[in-house]
Amino acid sequence: MSAAPLAPATPAAGVPAAFAALFAPLTLRSVTVANRVWMAPMCQHVAEASGPEAGVAHAWHFAHYAARAVGGAGLILQEATAVSPEGRISPYDLGIWNDTQVEALRPITSFIKAQGAVPGIQIAHAGRKASTGRPWEGGGYVGPEADGWLPSAPSPAPFAEGDPVPHELTTAEIREITGQFAAAARRALAAGYEVVEIHGAHGYLIGQFLSGESNRRTDAYGGSFGNRARFALEVVDAVRAVWPEELPLFFRVSATDWLEESGWTPEDTVRLAGLLRVHGVDLLDVSTGGMAPKASIPVGPGYQVPFAAEVRARTGLPAAAVGLITEPEQAGKILADGQADAVLLGRELLRDPYWARRAAAELGAGVRVPTPYHRAW
Repeated sequence: MSAAPLAPATPAAGVPAAFAALFAPLTLRSVTVANRVWMAPMCQHVAEASGPEAGVAHAWHFAHYAARAVGGAGLILQEATAVSPEGRISPYDLGIWNDTQVEALRPITSFIKAQGAVPGIQIAHAGRKASTGRPWEGGGYVGPEADGWLPSAPSPAPFAEGDPVPHELTTAEIREITGQFAAAARRALAAGYEVVEIHGAHGYLIGQFLSGESNRRTDAYGGSFGNRARFALEVVDAVRAVWPEELPLFFRVSATDWLEESGWTPEDTVRLAGLLRVHGVDLLDVSTGGMAPKASIPVGPGYQVPFAAEVRARTGLPAAAVGLITEPEQAGKILADGQADAVLLGRELLRDPYWARRAAAELGAGVRVPTPYHRAW
């Protein structure tokens, strides 16, 4: 599919630093992202649940991601895309475990690139939080009668009351899933993505291994910090081994489980970030929560930004901030103050795909404009 040519971005002279920071390019390895307004991964739950089209992107996904690329976001991170059928959060999620799925993703990445944006993909396994219904249909576990399955996890501990007891993964099964992440990264490259993000946040499988709240194992994958981090690092190593050296690798983490007596902590996150940097991760996408329904989370504007700032300051690993970042001045100040290297917008980009353009207009900065839209800009 052909796309319109782009006009160059032309930042206005004298733009305050807090504003200019939002539209400064960022280079990671060989990839330069045009600005620091990035789209966070957000599941759509609209793929086919079963049959030959299971997990395959279709017209909705194309329109959804194309709109944000045209809207000026510098990096588009595709929703959690499962490395296996059993790794889906819901039966209706995208997957990247077969070549049919790859073919359906190529038009999306091609169009994103044609708009001057960078296509990225988050590869994921939901672990014990798999096989759930669509959020707007109530969520919660769905069984085989509704295209669901029995989830797997580090330990036989369900996520929420009423959920089935998940299958406890064997060492051989852990290694198999590690291989599935590597295979997903190979397919992501074939599909045209330039950034891969490993999903280690929000209480999904990698996060389940990291947190003592969900990991009750007594073998090499449980107990000490090093053992609980083992699976995450093995997945990173497996992906980095097949992902081209010149392309960046991200890791998403929940910086805290927000649990007072157990679980993953901000100090754990800083420690993990240092290890991830050594293992070839180029940027930490810093979120929080998702491990336990009982967690009390003090949600407010920019409430997760300090965790990204702490990682960046203490480890030198580039970090992206996410979570109730909604206003251009707010986003620009986060970057200008050195709290993060990029901001990830989630629900705000669902509400306004053209947020980056609006921000550029409000802040007096420049943003690329597709040629057919010049008459309106």
